[in-house]
Amino acid sequence: MSTVPAVQDDDKNIDPRVIAVFQDIRETRGSDFINNFWRYIAFDPALLERTWGEVKDVMATPSELDPMVKEMIYAAVSIANSCTYCIHSHTAAARAKGMTDAQYADFLRVVSLAAKTNHIVNGLQIPVDPEFDQDAGR
Repeated sequence: MSTVPAVQDDDKNIDPRVIAVFQDIRETRGSDFINNFWRYIAFDPALLERTWGEVKDVMATPSELDPMVKEMIYAAVSIANSCTYCIHSHTAAARAKGMTDAQYADFLRVVSLAAKTNHIVNGLQIPVDPEFDQDAGR
C-alpha cells in the first residue's frame, strides 16, 4: 500500500502543473494511459515535473541507444535494485518496442550472469586491471 494517494484526472483540487505534465506524458507517448508511477508522485507537483523532465530527456529523446535497449537497461537496473514496479513497467515497454521472448531470455541470462560475477568480484575484492581503468593511463 502506498504512503500517498494517487492523483486522478477528476480530482477537484488537481494542481495545474500536474495537468500539464499528464498532458505532456500523453502527447509524448501517444497514449491516454497515465501509469501509477506518475499518478502517485503527482502528490508533489515539483517532483512530478522534475522526474518527468528527466525521464523524457533520457528515455523519450532519440539518442545513440535504441529505445528497446534503453528499456532493457532500465529493466536490468530495476532487477538489481529489486524494484518490482519498474521491472514490470520497463519489461512491458521493451516488449512494446519489439523485444522478443528469445531476446528477453537472453537478457535474463546476461543479467543473472552479471549478478553472479559481480558477487564473486565483490566477495573476493579483486583489483581492477590497469587495462580496464581508463584513468590509469592519464
